[in-house]
Order: sequence, then C-alpha cells, then structure tokens
Amino acid sequence: MNATNHQHGRGLPHGVIGNGALLALVHPDTGVDWMCLPRYDGPSVFGRLLDAGKGGTWRIVPEGGVRASTMEYVVNTNVLRTEIEAPDGRFEVIDYMPRVVLGLKSDAPLRMTRVLRPLEGAPRVRVEFAPAPGYAADEYAPTPHPDGLAFRASGVDVQVVTNLPGAYVHAGTAFRLDHTRFVSMEVGGVRDVPSVEDVEQELSLTIAGWQRWTQRCSLAGFADEHVLRSALCLKLLTYQSTGAIVAAATTSIPESVGEPRTWDYRYCWLRDSVFTVEAFRRLGQLLEGQRFMRFVLDVADSGELQPLYGIGGERDLPEVFLDHLDGFAGTKPVRVGNAAAEQLQTDLMGEVVLCMRTMLADPRLPRERPEQWLPLLKRMVREADEAFRTPDLGIWEYRAAPKLHVFSRAMCWAAAHHGAALAEALGEDELARTWEARSEEMRAEVLERGYDAERGMFTQAYGDGHADAANLLLPSIGLLSAKDPRFLSTIDAYRRELVRGDGVMRYVHADDFGDPKSSFTICSFWWIEALALAGHLEEAEERFAALVGHANPLGLFSEDISLAEGEELIGNFPQAYTHVGLINAALTIGTLRRAAEGRFHAWS
Repeated sequence: MNATNHQHGRGLPHGVIGNGALLALVHPDTGVDWMCLPRYDGPSVFGRLLDAGKGGTWRIVPEGGVRASTMEYVVNTNVLRTEIEAPDGRFEVIDYMPRVVLGLKSDAPLRMTRVLRPLEGAPRVRVEFAPAPGYAADEYAPTPHPDGLAFRASGVDVQVVTNLPGAYVHAGTAFRLDHTRFVSMEVGGVRDVPSVEDVEQELSLTIAGWQRWTQRCSLAGFADEHVLRSALCLKLLTYQSTGAIVAAATTSIPESVGEPRTWDYRYCWLRDSVFTVEAFRRLGQLLEGQRFMRFVLDVADSGELQPLYGIGGERDLPEVFLDHLDGFAGTKPVRVGNAAAEQLQTDLMGEVVLCMRTMLADPRLPRERPEQWLPLLKRMVREADEAFRTPDLGIWEYRAAPKLHVFSRAMCWAAAHHGAALAEALGEDELARTWEARSEEMRAEVLERGYDAERGMFTQAYGDGHADAANLLLPSIGLLSAKDPRFLSTIDAYRRELVRGDGVMRYVHADDFGDPKSSFTICSFWWIEALALAGHLEEAEERFAALVGHANPLGLFSEDISLAEGEELIGNFPQAYTHVGLINAALTIGTLRRAAEGRFHAWS
C-alpha cells in the first residue's frame, strides 16, 4: 500500500506531507505540485497541479533521465521517500516538514526540507526550483546568496538554504551527488544554515514523533494499515494553530474532468470536521477533538452558524475565478473561496451537538467548567427546532431549489435527542425532558414523511422520490436501527439506485450542473458500514477490499472515483471525509467480526 511506481500512477499519484502548519503534495517524479503559503488556504507558491506550464514546481532531476521511480512513506509517518534510478546511479529524496514533539506540544515551523542521499554510484542531478507565487500571478524575483536564495511570496519572506553552492539552486546547475545534500525552504527571516547533522537529527525526531502518534491509535484488527494511513492523513488536514480541520488540501480538482464542478475545499466544514473528530475518538485520539471544540466555540460566538469557515475562523469566503490558470486536466474554472459559506444548511446544529456529545460525554476528558457549554447547547437545540420546518440546500450544497431534506430533518432531531442526553449529564433534568419530548415528535415526522413506502426507501427530501446516500447515516446518528425493516428495504433500493461498480453515487438525478458522473467515495464507505451494521458483514468486507483497491498506491483517496475516466481518482485531494469513512467502516467491520468470532485478544 505504501509504494508506487510513477509509471503506473493514474489520476492523483501524489503523496502529501505536512506538520499541522503547512501542507504539500509531492508527485512521484519528485515535483512539489501543490503548496500554499503562509497557510493551507493561502495562495499557491507551487501549483503545477492546476497548470502544468505556469503553476510552478520544485523537482530533483537526474541529468541522464529517470529509469524507474518508487515512492513510499517511511512506515507510520508522514515523511515521504522517493527512490530514483538513473543511468549513472540511484539516489533517494526524503521529503518532510519538521514536527518535533516537545513535551505536550510539537514544534512545527513553516518549513519543508528535502534530503538527497546517493544509494549507488554518484548520479548527476540538478534542483529545478521554479516557484510561481500568488497562484502564478505574482512576479518571482529571487535574491541569490551564497547559501541559497530568498524571495517574497504571498506577502511573506521566504528563504531557501542548502549545503550545495547557492548558485546551483538558483541556476539549476547539475552536480555530482556523492554525499548527502539538502535543500530547505522556510517562511520567515534569515536563519543560520543548518549542518547535515542538524537536518538528519530533525528528520529522525520527526519520524519518531509520527511513529509515537500512530502507536497511540486504537485498532480493530481489520485493514489496520489502511486505517493508520487514513489517520495520518487526517492529522495532516488538522490546522494546529486553531484546531480547524480542512476538507482537503486542494482547490478546483473537478468532480468530473471537463465539467465546472470545481470547488475550493481548503476550508473547515463543520459537518466534515464533526465526523472527523468522531473518527479520531474511535482511534483513541482526543486532542484533535478538544482543539476543534475550541474552534467551534469561537466561530459560534462570531454569529449565526454557517456551513464552513476559513481555518482562522473567517466567515467571508467569496468565490473568485482564476482565469489565467488552465485548471486540472484543462478543467475550468479554478476557484478560490466557496460560496457555500453563505448557504442555509439546517443539519449544522445537529452536528455541533453530536460533536459536543462525543467530547463532553467521554470520561477520559475532564469537564472543566461544563457550564460554558450550556449556552451553546441551548442555542443549538433552539435553532434546530426552528429550522426543522425550514427548507434548506442540503449537505450536497445544491445552489438552487431549497427542499425539506430528510437528512437535514434527521439532524435537527439529533440536536434535540442528543442535546437531551447532554442536558441530563449536565444536571439540567427539566431541559432534558422537554427536549426529548420534542425529539420524539421530530422523529415520528421524519420516519413518516421521509420514508416512501411505495419505493421502499428513505428519500432525499419529503415526497421527492429521489435516493440520497446521506440517509445511510441514519442508524449511525441513532434515528433508527440498522436492522429496522425500513432501513433494510432502503439498502435494497439503494443497491439498485446508487451502486455503480465498486462505488456509490450521492444521488443519480440531475442537479444544477446536469447528471453526476462520478461516485462519491465517502458514500461508498457509508454503504459498506451500513451493510455491516445491517448484518451483511461478509459483503461489507468484500466491498471494502474492492474499494480500497482504488486508493492511489500510497493509500490516499480523493473525493470521487470517475466512472467516465477508467475509475481514476478525481476531485479534491486528499479528502478528509473519504478517509473518515474508511476509518469508521474498518473499525465497525473489525469490531463486529471480532464479536461474531469471539476474538478479543491479540493471540485469539
């Protein structure tokens, strides 16, 4: 799962590296194809992903060409190793962003370092350092110095230091790689050039920090390597400074090549993040949820809830088209910002309450000043009650025609029902009784109006007759049992309506942009988990095995699998929601399988 030959990489073969402060996508040809400064949602400084000619990249190029290339992660880390065979020798490139654990904290500077080591012979290589700051719209004006160069990007100073002659990086001069070299790029002022020993020590500490983090992950004995890679990916998408969790590292990789379904996913969707926090909790990782709940408190104080925020809590995220960029595989528009921030999506209150229950009801977390959460809890239940009869645009963010979406109604119920449980835990017994009574009324309506007895399935909206994969989550939030006859018949109906090969569609009816052409991979994992919960455990395992075969060779997923492009990965990458789905499905299958077989010990 952790290695790829770049000759076979289809769709999105990249690896992702990061440290909670920065992210970068690295192609198996060593090209840094996507990196933004000074944070995840800043302007790109390397953007070959969205424009092969103008976007900019940073590669290590052998003079004699590449005979073969393999990429893998250092085991249980977010450190990438690329081995390249050239006519005159072999060498490796180790790419990492420092994450050094210091007590209860980790030091994560805005820095990326590339270590070049000869493995056989002394190949001649050159550093192709070709940034294109400001989404390739700003002038690149480097200032060379003996140890590298400096330039300005996105309003910040950037410097490159190396143990090569600085002119070699600036001019792309070829050199003999006969001992360890490094090139390091950092945001900020001038620093002393580190020694090779300094770099090697920092790399070793970074590897040790990641491996210690993975050692704390709880596993269920099913697809554990896939689960760990997904967990490490989710950790990278968590912005350490604020606790925000981004939906993906990229913008404008289309849901289908040639169609304008291009969105900017470098923001924090409350919905996606809540499910991410629950996946972290199931893995035994609680710090990410604690930080995210602080983020929720801060953004809730800033005004009415909205579907997504900037990773610094920004509310205004207007969409802008970057017409000068060609787009991924020639697909336009390239967008920055996301107008969905202004949409009405009435499931949000329920998701915030679910997150509060995830974190506040866990006995491993001390309840410091639990009363601070009560005002937000009351507000979420009140707003959910008010929104229950309000048409919205739903979780798939249609841009027209609000409806009474079933999943949104179910999440309003979740706010009242799970809010009642939290109120009781906080000693608010009268509130708990009132909210639970209201939740029963909501539940009765959703089950009556959201289920189409003639079609034998829950529908997307009251009375519209469309299938919607979001309803596969109804047992997970507790609305009904996965073995309820209404849910079992929904599975049968969705098998006919939504399943396409190894994938599952969100829906199949036309939307604002026509007919969907890609399966939505989070829905495919929802389908697998629903099968397992409904008692179809063997089928769930078979479908899981087939689906993970569509990950890129490093074990990473984007948002979609194209049905029109030979089932290649497509959509923004790597996608948090997809990896959340993988983790939840694997943990559920593993737990049910162990229970069914009576295996509860490592040796059983």
